[in-house]
Amino acid sequence: MTPKILIVEDDDASVLATGELLTRAGYAVVRAADGREGLRLLFAERPDLLLLDLLIPALDGWRVLARTRDMSDLPVLVLSGLDTVAHRVKALRAGADDYLPKPYDGDELLARVEALLRRSGQQQWAGERAGEYLRFVPERRSVLWYGAEAPLSDIEYGLLQFLVRNRGQVVTTAQLLTRVWKDASGLGGDRVKFAVLRLRRKLRRIAGPGGRDPIAAVRGMGYRFVTAEESAEQSRRQNGPPAPGTKDPGTKS
Repeated sequence: MTPKILIVEDDDASVLATGELLTRAGYAVVRAADGREGLRLLFAERPDLLLLDLLIPALDGWRVLARTRDMSDLPVLVLSGLDTVAHRVKALRAGADDYLPKPYDGDELLARVEALLRRSGQQQWAGERAGEYLRFVPERRSVLWYGAEAPLSDIEYGLLQFLVRNRGQVVTTAQLLTRVWKDASGLGGDRVKFAVLRLRRKLRRIAGPGGRDPIAAVRGMGYRFVTAEESAEQSRRQNGPPAPGTKDPGTKS
């Protein structure tokens, strides 16, 4: 399937040049000229990647980025004329995956697009499941876990969202401090440890005795989100196949 890229940019010349470059490289391109139209197309088109300018009318790029991160984990590459370290750091902490100042080289843009798409995997959208038993409810900053709603603090919500977004990978304590706590110093690892403990306790209480723990601690490295499929495979290795007539944990009904 051809990857689809949404460009949210109000400069016609820039959109034309970037769109032509991406089209020649084999991508499908959708364009929005302002932030409100960008959000509408974001949910109508479900692109694989968002290219976002920050200085756009109707709804600026900062607000589009914040709204996007509340509703989806698709990769976001900011393309902006705001070329200062402070702007780049602010955008990355706000949830952008990469930042490319204008004017940019076409080959570098394509390389960054390819890298983001290669790392991103399948996108997760609000209202969709983030696993067999997990669904985010962004409008209430909560999750549905084993069919019951779990209200989360902002830190717990951001923590779980970042782990799910990077499912299949180990997320380091330093990464969590930077992206969830907005602390680039990398210090204060105990904050992460105790927040994870509180989150795991809350999810275990809701899931009950038969529920699984979706967060695994990786000694000396950090944490990772454990999918239902991984949990089922681990259970099979430890306990053998399920007895006839019983449901294998992590499998669909």
